[in-house]
Amino acid sequence: MSKFNWGMRACGVLLLWAGAAVALPAQTTVAPTVTFTTLHSFDYADGYFPDAALIQGTDGAFYGTTSSGGTNGYGTVFKITTGGTLTTVHTFDGTDGAYPNGGLAQGANGKLYGTTSAGGPNTACVNGGCGTVFTITPSGMLTTLYNFCSQSNCTDGYVPEAELVQGTDGNFYGTTLFGGASSACSNGCGTVFKITPGGTLTTLHSFDGTDGAGPQAGLIQATNGKFYGTTTGGGANGPYGTVFEITPSGKLTTLNSFDGTDGSEVDGSLVQATDGNFYGTTFQGGANHICGLDNIETCGEVFKMTPSGSLTVFYSFCSQGGLNCTDG
Repeated sequence: MSKFNWGMRACGVLLLWAGAAVALPAQTTVAPTVTFTTLHSFDYADGYFPDAALIQGTDGAFYGTTSSGGTNGYGTVFKITTGGTLTTVHTFDGTDGAYPNGGLAQGANGKLYGTTSAGGPNTACVNGGCGTVFTITPSGMLTTLYNFCSQSNCTDGYVPEAELVQGTDGNFYGTTLFGGASSACSNGCGTVFKITPGGTLTTLHSFDGTDGAGPQAGLIQATNGKFYGTTTGGGANGPYGTVFEITPSGKLTTLNSFDGTDGSEVDGSLVQATDGNFYGTTFQGGANHICGLDNIETCGEVFKMTPSGSLTVFYSFCSQGGLNCTDG
């Protein structure tokens, strides 16, 4: 579900970056010393397209996924040390999942939990399967907890694109890009779900377009115990997307429906800062209209949102450098 269809892409690299400020007398400005180290270059056999963020396990190593590649071409789970030693923990074969686009979460029991956007036994979806939820030990023993589109008309959702989050109740929470109970969208408008560590799945909410559609990012649990997330489309203003709040029992509140000027198409997760507010980015939207085909699309932004839903645009990209967009 990448936004770009690059004809040629390298297989991906894992990087280590460090910066250290230099202590000098007052009123002297010197650029920081930067150390940049390539820890590993993927070669397709050990994975391809590491799209998601890493997590550090309790053993000190880092764990991640590649959305493609590996022995069977369906993606991998890998472990890498801070020194750059990479171990392929699992290679998906399609029957146990395919194309893990999201990252991993380590549960309180020490196991890793994740999703695959395709694969599994249910073939009602494209790419040979509707996606899975899995758990895997750090040593590589994988168990499929749930196969999506197991319910009639895929009311349980399909194509989970994002990482899971473990709630304070011990259950895991996530989203599916498509499916659900609503027929307002041609492929279903997507869902929010809860799944126990043992694999019992509950659909908490099916989007219907007016309250959002196509949640591609994962959820976060805020300090108030509620979960917060985003949708790439839908909302009160049409196809621009939303920010929503949902309780562990499934009561959803739309906090903001984007209208283009304040952002559009939210692909990423939110982060809650120490001030209690949420911060995020939009793939499009904002004030500057010189990006994309015929300079019609807008260039994206950074926003802040209070828990009650008051949104402030922090920055609209492509504000510097004219058509060169030196700020991104």
